[in-house]
Amino acid sequence: MGTPEPERQCPQCGTPYAEGQEYCLECGSRLPGSGGLVGALGSAWRKRFSWYPGDWIWPALLALVIAAVAGTVSALWLADRSDASGSTLVETTPAASSVQPTTETAPEPTTTATTATTAAVPPPPPSNQLTKWPAGHSGWTIVLDSLPIGSPVAYGEARQALRKGMKRVGVLNSSGYSSLHPGYLVVFAGIYGSQPEAQGALLNAHDHGYRSAYARRITP
Repeated sequence: MGTPEPERQCPQCGTPYAEGQEYCLECGSRLPGSGGLVGALGSAWRKRFSWYPGDWIWPALLALVIAAVAGTVSALWLADRSDASGSTLVETTPAASSVQPTTETAPEPTTTATTATTAAVPPPPPSNQLTKWPAGHSGWTIVLDSLPIGSPVAYGEARQALRKGMKRVGVLNSSGYSSLHPGYLVVFAGIYGSQPEAQGALLNAHDHGYRSAYARRITP
C-alpha cells in the first residue's frame, strides 16, 4: 500500500478541504493550489509571509498601479500643454473671443481704389519699438488681442509679443476705425496690403502661441 495522502487544511482557519476545491467552505478563503493566477500569487504570498489578507488584495493592488500610471501620464500631458501655451494672457482673455464673432464680416471685394490706398505700406519701426498704425491708412493686420479701453495690460502684451519674435506689433484704439467695435485697445501685428498677405502671416502668429489671433481689415 502507498503512503496515505496528507490531509489538506485551509491556511486561514484549518478546515480540511478536498482535492480540486478552490475555496474554503468555512471561511471562504481561496485554497492553495486551486489554480489560476490569483491562486498562484496567493500560494507565493503564503510561502513568504505567515499571514494572507485574502484574494481581494490582488485586484486592489492592480487598481492602485493603474491609478498611479494614469496620474503620471496626466501630469506629463498637462505639463506639455502648459509649455506649449506659454505664459501670455492673450489666449485666455474673454475680450478677444467676444469681438471676433460679432464684428467679422464677409471679405470686402477688392477694387482699384482700395488697391491704390493699401499698396503703400509704411516702413517698419526699430524692432524694439511698438508700431503706430499710420493715420488714414486702410489695410489688413493680425489681431492678437482686444481689451477694454483703460486696461493696463494692452501695451504690456504688445511688448511681450515683440519679445516673442512677432513683427510690427502695436496698439490702436478701435474707436477711431469704422471697421472695428469702439471701446477697445486692439493689440495688432503687421500691416498688410491684402487679405491673403494677412492670412499667410496668421500662421506665424499661431506658431508664436497666439491661437486666438485672426486677420482683420482696418478702415479709418
